[in-house]
Amino acid sequence: MKSYRVKSGQKIDLSNFDPSDASGFKGGKKDAQDEQLNLTRQLITLQELLYAEYRHKVLIVLQAMDTGGKDGTISHVFEGVNPQGVRVAGFKEPTPIEMDHDYLWRIHQQMPGKGEIVIFNRSHYEDVLIVRVHELVPPEVWKQRYEQINAFEKMLSEEGTTILKFFLNISPEEQKQRLIDRLKDKTKQWKFNPGDLKERQLWKKYMQAYEDVLSRTSTDYAPWYIVPGNRKWYRDWVVTTTIIDALKDLDMKYPTPGFDVDATLKDIEDLPGEP
Repeated sequence: MKSYRVKSGQKIDLSNFDPSDASGFKGGKKDAQDEQLNLTRQLITLQELLYAEYRHKVLIVLQAMDTGGKDGTISHVFEGVNPQGVRVAGFKEPTPIEMDHDYLWRIHQQMPGKGEIVIFNRSHYEDVLIVRVHELVPPEVWKQRYEQINAFEKMLSEEGTTILKFFLNISPEEQKQRLIDRLKDKTKQWKFNPGDLKERQLWKKYMQAYEDVLSRTSTDYAPWYIVPGNRKWYRDWVVTTTIIDALKDLDMKYPTPGFDVDATLKDIEDLPGEP
């Protein structure tokens, strides 16, 4: 997965990243789907261990253009995990109360606690993306947010949060086809927003904004991964594998019981059949 990780200080040109790339997996879609089942079992085990150890915190950030696959990634990658230890936070247009505070106020409230994985469906990066593209604040305001976000994420990291950020990279051609498919499928028409077509006209501006985000906010403590998103099966494989590798690096262990297990087991075995 190192080839998709943005190095700290690396200047990103998204035209150099193929959204249809699938070179990391030696096999086809069917093989990847079989492998995904194995990865899912691993993730379920590691997530249970994370919850049981009650020490580490994990934040996963998903960013993408419309139809980029944020919802699909969440449902496929985290299929079968214990919902008691996993939570999804979505960030839409700020409420009046949120607007009364700084832009990170609502973000901080959704951070994971010990033993928890929190997935951001969109995130604080909207405040250097949509805010920039639509000129909702002056340039001198959003330009200073890169360093503010880096400092914020560094604090989270130093307080024990593992941060993984994924940009799901799709092509405009793929987005067009997904919009068409969404309209043709009655079960998905509810997800279509006519406003998505207006946002599509701003594709180049969004790509410029994303390039700055990826170049200026990928750090050793909170790295970005540019995930090829045109092939959904490959996208899921990359994201799942990256998360599993990060969880393994935490070297987690189940907590040791604070009592004599053998003695307690014997007491239970000596109990009568009925109380």
